[in-house]
Parts: sequence; C-alpha cells; structure tokens
Amino acid sequence: MCTRVVWHHADGVVVGRNMDFHEDLQTNLWTQPKGISRDDGVEGKLTWTSTYGSVVATAFDMISVDGLNDVGLAGHVLWLAESDYGTPDSTRTQLSQATWLQYYLDNFATVAEAVEWTESTDVQVVQMIDPTGGKPPAIHLALDDSTGDSAIIEYADGKPKVYHSADYTVMTNSPTYDHQLELVKTVTGLGGAAPLPGSTLASDRFARASYYVSRLEQPRSELQAIAGMFSVIRNAAQPFREPDPGKPDASQTLWQVVADLTNKQYVFESTTRPNTVWVDLAKVDLSAGAPECKLDLVDELAVQHGIAGEVSDKFVDAGKLNFLTLEMEKQMLAAAHAPGSAG
Repeated sequence: MCTRVVWHHADGVVVGRNMDFHEDLQTNLWTQPKGISRDDGVEGKLTWTSTYGSVVATAFDMISVDGLNDVGLAGHVLWLAESDYGTPDSTRTQLSQATWLQYYLDNFATVAEAVEWTESTDVQVVQMIDPTGGKPPAIHLALDDSTGDSAIIEYADGKPKVYHSADYTVMTNSPTYDHQLELVKTVTGLGGAAPLPGSTLASDRFARASYYVSRLEQPRSELQAIAGMFSVIRNAAQPFREPDPGKPDASQTLWQVVADLTNKQYVFESTTRPNTVWVDLAKVDLSAGAPECKLDLVDELAVQHGIAGEVSDKFVDAGKLNFLTLEMEKQMLAAAHAPGSAG
C-alpha cells in the first residue's frame, strides 16, 4: 500500500504519493485555516490552536491522510504492518492516528521542527478502529518541506523511530525503513547488481521509485516538474486486481497527489475518475476565522461535466471537519452492537 517520493531539483521541491487501498476511502479535499482549536482525540490532554493553514486529503471526512500547509510542510500517511504503538499510556503525550498528521501541519514550518518535537516529547500515537470494519490501521508518517528535508516516523516497541535526512526521498511500506534502505542497495543503479524489480511488492516499488526519481532531468518549468513526479509515482502505482494472497490490504492505487512545496500547489488525480484538479494555496482562504471548506471529490469528479483544472474557487463551507476520536469510536462500536443493529 502506497508510495511517497520527494524530488529536490534546482528550482524547488515536489513530492508525490500514491494512495493504495482495497476499497474506496471517500476522499475529499478540505481547507483547514489557521486558528482552529483542536485536541489529541484521545483523552483531550494535548490541545492546540493551529498556527498554519493547510489543504488536506481525508479518508471518510474524519482522518487526514495527506496534506500541505501554507509554509511548505507536507505530510503523508502510509501503511506499515509492523507498526507497534505500545499499550496506550495516559502519562505520555498522545495523538490519535486520525489527528497525527494534522498536528504536524498545524504546528510546524519545517521537518526539523517536527522531528525535534517528536523526539523531545516521545509522543505516543494511539491506534484506532477502521471505520469500514477492517483491521485497525497500522501506519507510519512521512514529512517533507520546501528546503528538501525529509523524515520518516515509525513506531517500534511503542516508541517513535525517526529517520531524518534529505537523502530519504522514498518511502513505501513493509519492511521497516532501516531494512528498506538495505534492500534497495542490492539493485542495479542503486549500489548492487540485481535487475530493477517490477512487482507490486513494497520493496520493489521502493527500488523503482528510487531509481527513476534519481534520473529525472532538470525541469524547465513548474508544469514539467509536476509531470516528472507524476511519471515516477505512476510507475510505482498498483493496478486494479484481486488482493494478493495472504495480503487483503495490498491492492490497487485509488488516487495520486503531487505537491509543489516551493510554489504551494496541490495536485490530485483519481484513478477511477477522469479529471485532474489542483489547488493553489494562495487562492484559498486559510486565514484565522475563515470557514473550513470542502472540495467534493466523491461526487464532483464526474465523467461528464465534472470539475477539472485549478479548483481553488470550488471549495464550499461544509462545517467543521470532525476528526475521529476515541470517544466517537466508542459510540460507533456501541451502535454496531446495539440490539437490532446490523452488527
């Protein structure tokens, strides 16, 4: 599931990611202005007011899974089956999985700031249910910024493991990042003699993305830079198919995003709907007090007469983006097991 790639070229930084999942995540884009008050989604002990505004892609309008803030920090949630968040410990700083990415977009301008906070607080991410009834999410987080810096945050034995370097331009899924870095060295052009692999395995996608992003030519325009990144992540995309044997969550690419961190452009492309759309963050209202607005990608990316192109003026006030919390989770579980329910 999922691939993320960073390209730091001479004139800027672009990042691309694929969202791979076995069923539709009902993804929409949301504006999240400055000045929003939030809490951790666990016990509410950690509270904050957003310093930066952002545009985010959501799952089920309750989890931020990708996004870019107005100073050029971007984040990307990907699957990592080996994740171990530990037993929830209320004495630690905690964040629910649903608010994990949003906390960083709200509060930090650079990867370095985000890494320093992560390591100094020893923050614990708390696992949540899958709203669709599947396995609880097991995720890791990639961060990148307009300087070209990069970090991957994974959880092992309940503790955050941070891989922080501008050299860490590619991230996929299993195995853990330290093992991915060793595996890729065996491939031709990346330090070894093995042929460039072509399967949908996460380690093979890691190798292909690493190989092709390192061979992109210097772009002559912003458009060419975005196109170059799309060419790389499409090569790492997964075709529609039945889930792989023994891997029910390993499945097709649902959508792709390319974000220009230098020029603050966020480009979204669905694999099930025909039109590409993009948002210029300078053209949406992210000021304190502005409404939270939604771009309806579920219904408006129609085959005929659907939205396309620059869509910053197509966002509409949709009320508050309500992130999944542990309290909401309890209510959902209680409703599912109530007498007469389908569960």
